Amino acid sequence: MTSTHHTTTPPALVPKAPRGRQSTRPASVSPRRTTRVIILSATALFLGTPIAALVGFTIRGGLDGGLTADHWLGLFSGDLGAAAKPLAAGVQNSLVLALVTVALMLVLLVPTMVLVRLHVPRWEKVIEFVCLLPLTIPAVALVVGLAPVFRVVAQIFGSSSWTLAFAYVILVLPFSYRAIHANLMAVDVPTLTQAARSLGASWFHVLWDVILPNLRRGILAASFISIAAVLGEFTIASLLSRTNLQTSLVLVAKQDPYLSNIVVVLSLVFALILLIVIGRVGNQPRRSRS
Repeated sequence: MTSTHHTTTPPALVPKAPRGRQSTRPASVSPRRTTRVIILSATALFLGTPIAALVGFTIRGGLDGGLTADHWLGLFSGDLGAAAKPLAAGVQNSLVLALVTVALMLVLLVPTMVLVRLHVPRWEKVIEFVCLLPLTIPAVALVVGLAPVFRVVAQIFGSSSWTLAFAYVILVLPFSYRAIHANLMAVDVPTLTQAARSLGASWFHVLWDVILPNLRRGILAASFISIAAVLGEFTIASLLSRTNLQTSLVLVAKQDPYLSNIVVVLSLVFALILLIVIGRVGNQPRRSRS
């Protein structure tokens, strides 16, 4: 009498079918994608509607309706009339202010953050508190405190508009600090410094040839954000009776509202370009790694 033995595989060794994993993935991805599309669409609608209305106003033909590009053509052809002088002065002063503000910010902030990172790391919280403090102070209160200081500045450097850079440095400190600090934390500054010093490099060459190239992303981001903040500042310049882009736009709006709105649109486009450049610079190391 023969007996047949049936071999059965233990339940623990039976491979599970990947159907459950494949079936749950679309269900988990689809709500996220839908939520992302809804958020981006709502944001684009919220931000794009006033910009579209602003662009539509610049191409209006007047009270009789219709569309025209004469206002834009007048700007690029140079036929601005009486509004050309304050607008040109405001643009020129704002560009000079942006350059001086970025230079002062980098000279004051970058060496200080590097030295604190190397020698006194326990002071990083103090530096962070000082740099973020301007966010808690209203611009009007800041002007009240800076007014006596600018009387002395006017006696030394004159009352030119570029002297506003001393106040604008304070305004851009929070944004610049965050950009540089994020890049500084991603770099092993002590090891790079010790290696460079062991090879005989001076402190100037360590900062200029070793540390600054590794902080390129943070420095560029801080510079672009500072430029955008300077070009959009109005309160301090107005209360201190200085001429920049925003104060000149107020004067131009009283003479030619189409021209002032066109300049606002161009400023928004310029700010968008800066954001795109910051994003490209931030993604560049990831691309090189891949």
